[in-house]
Amino acid sequence: MGEYSKALSSLERSLEIVNTALPLNHLNLAKSCNNIGMVYNSMGEYSKAFSSLERSIEIANMALPPNHPDLTGFYNNIGLVYNSMGEYSKALSSYERSLEIRKIALPPNHPDLAQSYNNIGSVYGHMGEYSKALSTYERSLEIRKIALPPNHPDMAESYNSIGTIYDKMGEYSKALSSYERSLEIREKALPSNHPGLATSYLNIGSVHFRMGEYSKALSSYKQSLEIRKVVLPPNHPDLAESYNSIGAVYHKMGEYSKALSSYERSLEIRKIALPPNHPDSATSYSNIGSVYVDMGKYSKALSSYEQSLEIRKTLRLPNHPGLATSYLNIGNVYFRMGKYSKALSSYERSLEIRKIALPANHPDLAKSYEGLGLVYTSMGEYSKAVSSYERSLEIRKVALPPSHPDLAPSYNNIGSVYFKMGEYSKALSSYERSLEIRKITLPPNHPDLAESYNNIGSVYGHIDKYSQALSSLERSLEIRKIVLSPNHPDLASSYNNIGSVYHSMGDYTMALSFYEKAETIWKKSLPLNHPHIELVKINIDIVKNEM
Repeated sequence: MGEYSKALSSLERSLEIVNTALPLNHLNLAKSCNNIGMVYNSMGEYSKAFSSLERSIEIANMALPPNHPDLTGFYNNIGLVYNSMGEYSKALSSYERSLEIRKIALPPNHPDLAQSYNNIGSVYGHMGEYSKALSTYERSLEIRKIALPPNHPDMAESYNSIGTIYDKMGEYSKALSSYERSLEIREKALPSNHPGLATSYLNIGSVHFRMGEYSKALSSYKQSLEIRKVVLPPNHPDLAESYNSIGAVYHKMGEYSKALSSYERSLEIRKIALPPNHPDSATSYSNIGSVYVDMGKYSKALSSYEQSLEIRKTLRLPNHPGLATSYLNIGNVYFRMGKYSKALSSYERSLEIRKIALPANHPDLAKSYEGLGLVYTSMGEYSKAVSSYERSLEIRKVALPPSHPDLAPSYNNIGSVYFKMGEYSKALSSYERSLEIRKITLPPNHPDLAESYNNIGSVYGHIDKYSQALSSLERSLEIRKIVLSPNHPDLASSYNNIGSVYHSMGDYTMALSFYEKAETIWKKSLPLNHPHIELVKINIDIVKNEM
């Protein structure tokens, strides 16, 4: 934070001098405003950044001919700020103006054209228009292949960008291949501890993370962190990013204390390195809140999510996509607490913002409809729940490839409503479609497969097909034992569900054994007043009485 203040102070002094010494339409005045704007952008003070950059463009347009190449930098920078503000159509317009000028002023395969295509691709990525993003990034790569040596660092940037889109499209093997190509180039072109290598390891880790390969993800994230520790100051924001990623792996593995510790270290660095209301700090509070949710510490979760929301509100961008995420998270806590009207209100606010800020079929809209479906299901309003889940599925079918992993939760959610309605054949059909997608897109021991087998097993249990129920539930348990920590709450859910089948079969000894395993894990991983612990205690008492 101190470095930004010093830079800002120095640049503002320089601007004062330039203001008094030069005419109001002098290019150096535009450059001074531009530099100040970029510091504000790094500080997360987007409205101030925008104000400075808008002034810089006005002056530059007076100082230079209409299609002068120097104008492109000004348009690029204001595009960057619009992108950060979530104003994607304006970002696109600025980047396209920059590209238009470059096409007039430069040869057809000039490297600066590649940079423009790369910037435009990043906006399409944020808008959820993945095919357009991919096409634009590939155009950027094509130019770089002609204009640059094969191992130029900018080639690595192109492969990295292409990897991010494949990652979002759920095409993980292609994402991994692109990220590994980027790493390969960086290893040849850059020193062994260059920050670019750390970025590559971080991205490779992110694919392993989404594939449920948590040990590989952790290894890549730690490699990234080690490089950053060597080359960066101890409180550099990139270190916070690495701790944040490591926290996410521990969170998924159910190692909540380690996750919390990593997320808190990330926040600590961000508090030192960034201004008090920087959007990255909002992300840290949000992640800390998500761990508290899974630990059943809902008041702490709510407090963290509300801190995140307060920071995002200070951006003074009423329809920023980040606000929608905060309302969604707050809705999730209220949902877990059983406060359904508050949950519904938060989910609706999230949806309202996303409808304004994002294209009609952006994948994030699907998440908001999903939240509404959750509440309606718990309120017993099953037709509304099915309608919300089907809208979520409809958006994902338009926005994503046919076997994208995110389609699976939509089918899963629809199945859960049919299950509650007692329409077991429809529930089974939806759960099996979800499993089918997950088998195609995910590694054989991904935790989401365990969820699918668990749900299918629950249906078979309710229709008295006990051997099939046990087979599915045991497969779910088997996967969870491989990928999760020994005291992860989901393991307890598996033991509890298997116990329930044995209970229905009249095998009380086996039922008791599984219920007790569930109780042991839940007592270690959840607060002692958590509803799951109360539930399993009741199950144990019933079995003991029946024995």
